[in-house]
Amino acid sequence: MSVPLLKIGVVLSTMAMITNWMSQTLPSLVGLNTTKLAAAPGGIPDRSIGVLPANPEESWQVYSSAQDSEGRCICTVVAPQQAMCSRDARSKQLRQLLEKVQNMTQSIQVLDQRTQRDLQYVEKMEVQLRGLETKFRQVEESHKQNIAKQYKAIKAKMEELRPLIPVLEEYKADAKLVLQFKEEVQNLTSVLNELQEEMGAYDYEELQNRVSNLEERLRACMQKLACGKLTGISDPITIKTSGSRFGSWMTDPLAPEGDTRVWYMDGYHNNRFVREYKSMADFMTSDNFTSHRLPHPWSGTGQVVYNGSIYFNKFQSHIIIKFDFRTSSISKSRQLEYAGYNNMYHYAWGGHSDIDLMVDEGGLWAVYATNQNAGNIVISKLNPNTLHIIKTWTTNHPKRSAGEAFMICGTLYVTNGYSGGTKVYYAFHTNSSTYEYIDIAFQNKYSHISMLDYNPKDRALYAWNNGHQVLYNVTLFHVIRSEEL
Repeated sequence: MSVPLLKIGVVLSTMAMITNWMSQTLPSLVGLNTTKLAAAPGGIPDRSIGVLPANPEESWQVYSSAQDSEGRCICTVVAPQQAMCSRDARSKQLRQLLEKVQNMTQSIQVLDQRTQRDLQYVEKMEVQLRGLETKFRQVEESHKQNIAKQYKAIKAKMEELRPLIPVLEEYKADAKLVLQFKEEVQNLTSVLNELQEEMGAYDYEELQNRVSNLEERLRACMQKLACGKLTGISDPITIKTSGSRFGSWMTDPLAPEGDTRVWYMDGYHNNRFVREYKSMADFMTSDNFTSHRLPHPWSGTGQVVYNGSIYFNKFQSHIIIKFDFRTSSISKSRQLEYAGYNNMYHYAWGGHSDIDLMVDEGGLWAVYATNQNAGNIVISKLNPNTLHIIKTWTTNHPKRSAGEAFMICGTLYVTNGYSGGTKVYYAFHTNSSTYEYIDIAFQNKYSHISMLDYNPKDRALYAWNNGHQVLYNVTLFHVIRSEEL
């Protein structure tokens, strides 16, 4: 029996308070105060006898001036203390800490959005399981019914379900871990409030370490709660019918809160225009869009939008290009060494689908094939900034025999075809470098899949199915053991 992943999400309003506070007070913390010359009684500046300012460490001060025998002006100046000259550096550190806290806020918000539905489902299931167990116990004690074959079968099913109860208890325990994160962020809030009164009074290195430690623990917790093994794919949800038989569409899994833009690319080669829709609602109900012209045409349908940039395979090459939508320019390009291209090692449906770029909870991936691996699938983890290969895995699955493929939590899932009856039947786990054959039903509603990609933010599969833009929800299962916490 498959159980949806329970992800305990908590939105920390304290994080928003930190953000608002810092945006309002940071300018006053960074600037150096200016002080005018002291004035003698009557409001006229005294240029013969200087008056030392009450707080000379805050700024450069002229506190006396005179003329020498030749009429030249001589001024005496007191400079700010050395510690004050480091304010700019400290302010920069503070801004960096603020950015980290803001990123953590976004992560927790995403976790919260993706968990509420599963939380309600599992809690309801827990009640039903416990209720069913109680009823069986009452029947056995009262002997009101004879134990028949049907009763035995139901009881056996109950015994299969019984191990799920301690699993649910493990999930509940994870809520305490998230509450610890909330308390630690509140402590950081107190520290930042103290910095408002006296900027140099706290050890920045210690504060940095505390933020980094919390960030790492949060990332590890999110990965445990969000990741799991694929156990089911929902029926398709048709979002729109548009375009040709082949294409790709997507949203950015790292888009900030409120950014729901949809990116749309019709065709699989010799095209360079990407449509941007303001929201999913706009995409579904209108044809209002902004068009972006790429510097080169793309190849295949394996493009991804990730953190404000689109990554695509340049047509008739094994070059990967990162194009930044914010600057409308190429920010990085790199050859994917030995990768087949120009329909050498495409998916079963063809379409120059030699190089397929993907994103999951772990980051950016490239799936392709090489002569060195006899045309079988190769998986490479990429650095999204430099496009350098971080690590590569070779599989035993022929690329030309795969219908489509997608990554979830570091596992590559492959379909057995692209038309007619389709299922997910092969999985390669990069964390253990092992593979297995599986059997997960996949409804191919419009009979021709030319693009299938996972979005970790939505926890959904985006598909282009014969001129239809389709979504599938996925079910992930992961048992969190106490030693993992």
